[in-house]
Amino acid sequence: MTERAGIYGGSLYDLAAEENLTESIKDQLLEVKAIFRENPEYLRLLSEPAIKKAERLDLIDKAFGGSCEKYLINFIKLLCERGLLGEFEGCCDTFVKRFNVDHNIAEAVVTSAVRLTDSQLASLKAKLEARSGKSVSLIQKLDPKVLAGIKVELEGVQLDGTVSGRLSGIGRKLDEAVL
Repeated sequence: MTERAGIYGGSLYDLAAEENLTESIKDQLLEVKAIFRENPEYLRLLSEPAIKKAERLDLIDKAFGGSCEKYLINFIKLLCERGLLGEFEGCCDTFVKRFNVDHNIAEAVVTSAVRLTDSQLASLKAKLEARSGKSVSLIQKLDPKVLAGIKVELEGVQLDGTVSGRLSGIGRKLDEAVL
């Protein structure tokens, strides 16, 4: 994330906080972020200098005008006008981090070889909340290299309960014993 994304995302958060719209704008930001990720050609179109600025701004209104807060629409337009739509994802990250701090939410990334069931995720979430004393937002990632078990990263701390992690630990101990 660039410094510019931090400034713009922080400014949007400050405005949303003043208007008591942080939760709705956060949810909408994440939806727009997903749309941009799924449709990179749309993001390129909005950044295309050969298309008149007024037309690009109109495309934003047509795409998001009925479903997003006016502040978010104007924010996207501002980034478009200044040629900064490439910073949108970083702005989202800054906004969400500020939201999480203000609402005592910790984000945990859970990596496993297979998708965890809803009950497994709920149990893991409860344990992480008890450990951290915060509300936990889980992000699940799949990685077949972990073989089995799970790896959790919570507030910069990694908890590795994977088979691959255990095998690596055994390998390190063997290396130390041989030396």
